[in-house]
Amino acid sequence: MLQILTTGSWATAQRLRVYPLMLVGLYATALIAWFATAHGLLDWMNRPLGTDFSEVWVSGRFVLDGNPAKPFDNDALFAAERAAFGAQTALFAWGYPPFFLAVAAVFGLFPYLWALLLWQASSALAYLAVMRSIVPRRETLILSLAFPAVFINLTHGHNGFLTAALMAGGLLALEKKPLLAGFLFACLAYKPQYGLLIPVALLSGAYLRAFCAAAASFAALTLVTLILWGTAPWAAFFQSLTYSRVDLLEQGNTGFYKMQSLFAAVRMLGGDVSTAYVAHGLLLAALVAGVGLLWAKRVDWRLKSAALLTAAILATPYCLDYDMMVIAPAIAFICAHGIERGFLAYEKTLLGLVWFTPLVARTVAQTCLLPVGVISMVALFIWIFARALRPNAVALA
Repeated sequence: MLQILTTGSWATAQRLRVYPLMLVGLYATALIAWFATAHGLLDWMNRPLGTDFSEVWVSGRFVLDGNPAKPFDNDALFAAERAAFGAQTALFAWGYPPFFLAVAAVFGLFPYLWALLLWQASSALAYLAVMRSIVPRRETLILSLAFPAVFINLTHGHNGFLTAALMAGGLLALEKKPLLAGFLFACLAYKPQYGLLIPVALLSGAYLRAFCAAAASFAALTLVTLILWGTAPWAAFFQSLTYSRVDLLEQGNTGFYKMQSLFAAVRMLGGDVSTAYVAHGLLLAALVAGVGLLWAKRVDWRLKSAALLTAAILATPYCLDYDMMVIAPAIAFICAHGIERGFLAYEKTLLGLVWFTPLVARTVAQTCLLPVGVISMVALFIWIFARALRPNAVALA
């Protein structure tokens, strides 16, 4: 058994083909059942189909009606969600900067179910295209679809596909197309908490063209929002941050067991808000130092990319299991490196465990108070860091 775990011989070509196909089949069956048991636009638990996408669609309708600041008004948003989905639905709050209102407006043009389908299909295709570019092998697509966070992202109607595609796409373009890379990184401004370490990586690695392109693109995107909608949405956004920080993060109204961050883990285990901030701050400092060091050194760009993607998720205190979509390209970058250079002892097993974690992270945290999502991502980052600093280590295969 130990030898199997050490060498990763469990990861045969047949298993990497059959088991992912089985998972995809289970996902498809569950999604069909999910829609079959719905009544109207609500699922069997009286939540809008695609849960979190409901706030995007309703907010898009606000924008189209000429009210771009309304998504930040929880009372107005809640009333509109109930009008659209029924009085039984809960509030799904809008927490994005005004950048994302443009995306919401596009999908607000369509009836809800069509908008949900188009949103998931288009962002999933972008995710799959990026994954195929990282590891251009036949089995990549099925493994990418079987990644457990994919199912979570689909059922929540969330934006994990887009976030993963933008971050990994920017990293793929960085060497040969730095201006494009900068633009893709700037587009992550719709979810700024995941871009905290990108400037650290770009400046440490002396990617000045990409850094300047990202800064210029960010400024241009901000200017576009001001031209389109004025300052009202921005004022409303900054005012809404108190609700996001206090209610959703610090008090855990979302559910600490759903969050995959060190901050949430400390709060879930009984720590107070100050202790959680201190613990997360120490982790963030370590991530900044680790990313800065790796990107300053002559390290294989795939390992640098994997480290940045993993650190980006760990850096934010507010991260849910569907946000672990970003771990998929991180694993893919490591696999691309291992296919070419060989895998070290236990490397395949670690990657397999991290790959599987999103499927159980929420349940294990809720039932056992064990933050396996955070543990797996910290372990992955440490492994990448150690692997990158010993490029001459002997590979097993």
